[in-house]
Amino acid sequence: MRKSSTFPRSGYDAARLFSSAGRPTAPSVLNRSDEVSTGSVSSLSTELSVSNEDILDFTVDPDSSAIVTLETDTSGAGSGHFSDVTLTSSSPGDPGELWSPRWRQARGSGVTSQPEDEGRTKRLGPLASFFSRNLFTKKVKDSGPPEPKDPGWKLFGKVPARESPGKDPRKIQKEYETKSGRAGPGPPTSPRQSVRKNLDFEPLSTTALILEDRPANLPAKPAEEAQKHRQQYEEMVALAKKRELKEAQKRRKQLEDRCKLEESIGNAAQTWNQEILPNWSSTCGSRRVRELWWQGVPPSVRGKVWSLAVGNELNITHELYNICLSRAREKWKAMPAPASETEDAGSSDREASLELIKLDISRTFPHLCIFQQQGGPYYDILHSILGVYTCYRPDVGYVQGMSFIAAVLILNLDTADAFIAFANLLNKPCQMAFFRVDHSLMLTYFAAFEVFFEENLPKLFAHFKNNNLTPDIYLIDWIFTLYSKSLPLDLACRVWDVFCRDGDEFLFRTALGILRQYEEVLTRMDFIHMAQFLTRLPDLLPADPLFGHIAAVHMTSRNRKWAQVLQALQKEQERTSPVLKR
Repeated sequence: MRKSSTFPRSGYDAARLFSSAGRPTAPSVLNRSDEVSTGSVSSLSTELSVSNEDILDFTVDPDSSAIVTLETDTSGAGSGHFSDVTLTSSSPGDPGELWSPRWRQARGSGVTSQPEDEGRTKRLGPLASFFSRNLFTKKVKDSGPPEPKDPGWKLFGKVPARESPGKDPRKIQKEYETKSGRAGPGPPTSPRQSVRKNLDFEPLSTTALILEDRPANLPAKPAEEAQKHRQQYEEMVALAKKRELKEAQKRRKQLEDRCKLEESIGNAAQTWNQEILPNWSSTCGSRRVRELWWQGVPPSVRGKVWSLAVGNELNITHELYNICLSRAREKWKAMPAPASETEDAGSSDREASLELIKLDISRTFPHLCIFQQQGGPYYDILHSILGVYTCYRPDVGYVQGMSFIAAVLILNLDTADAFIAFANLLNKPCQMAFFRVDHSLMLTYFAAFEVFFEENLPKLFAHFKNNNLTPDIYLIDWIFTLYSKSLPLDLACRVWDVFCRDGDEFLFRTALGILRQYEEVLTRMDFIHMAQFLTRLPDLLPADPLFGHIAAVHMTSRNRKWAQVLQALQKEQERTSPVLKR
């Protein structure tokens, strides 16, 4: 008879072979007298064949597996010999006990092991002594809980991966504070009380990286290395505290400045509403009002101040605006599609203007998203003002750049008042020269600008001349949009405040202030980089430094002011300006 059994890798500490042939009354351990011919043991990939006289017992390691094959001689009649394999597991408290009589109860014999069988000296064969050399010996384990092992493989399945949750950085921080004595006694504080005070903190990531002990499978840090790491950690913490303290002071200063600014704006708005605006004609030219004007008009009264400063020389009323708006809407509805190539040139220009208006409105302050064609709340208002102006001044029509001027007015005035200010603003001599593209008059303004440019910034003026960078390259965009496209919106509104007070002269003075602020940067650039820089100024441009540079610009040349220089250049255009000599 042949019987095979397979022992899994784990779950058993020992295995013994038994046969019922030796004694008629009770089974016994296999020995020389048993009629078992051969016992075969296979562990992992190694197979050993031994005789029955050599096999008395063998141990199956929890981390190994064994296949036992027993062969009995059944030639004798009625012999009925039977061999059995019993696997046992020793208890942690008694590692030396490898065998228990539990198998006798399983067979129902009720006969216990005889003392002489258990106590007699066993004669081991040569192969049995090979097994005694801890080939399959049981590993002695500690009584404590087993340590988690790396994921492995069982005979019929995968060992589930160990769950080793990482330490919480806050827990590590708390342990570190407890060891170093930083954690004070007492119950845990509330969330409001746990707010850091005096910027005393420990960076959690730094604590977790440096204060974490090495894994158990690596040697411990030497004392010198541990001290070095501790010193580096303290330096990192000190630098972090210093950096955060500096940032906190900066934020505190910004908050204080903002509070002071809001307080000053509130006081200024009260002054404008109660003292200046009710007595505009008598107070607008006083020195005190001009100083308040230079500091910036409060946003709550800015629209009213702009309307009064620009004036209404064209005598446009709200009724006239409504009439022009109705006519513009009728023309938009009656505007036919191009029917033939012999279409009227004026109608074609008007149609092109309307299409250009729709295109430019979506490009106006795109970051605000309030003038977009789809969903923009101010799209229709801006479209109406620009369309009405094309009907009111068909000789001018629509020119790119008008949308930015109209948008700034819409943000500060009602629709009708914004149109009135828009029409009167474009009626100024400088704006009319640029929007009607009066080339000779535009060159006169450029020549006047160069006179004061050379007077205030001679080094930069010479650098521009050497690189052939003329004012028209960067001034046209600034003048067409009144700096609303080139400067941040709040800064552009402040430029508008003084522009409404001083007129066209302040536009060119602002240009000189910008060049003065970036003089050192521009002198190190070539033509391409200077043109790119001036056509796209930095986004973050603080107002106070810029107005400081603007204030430092002197608009006098040989005891002549801006208006006098401009008038003299209109009389002698080509003789005084190198731009006009071309």
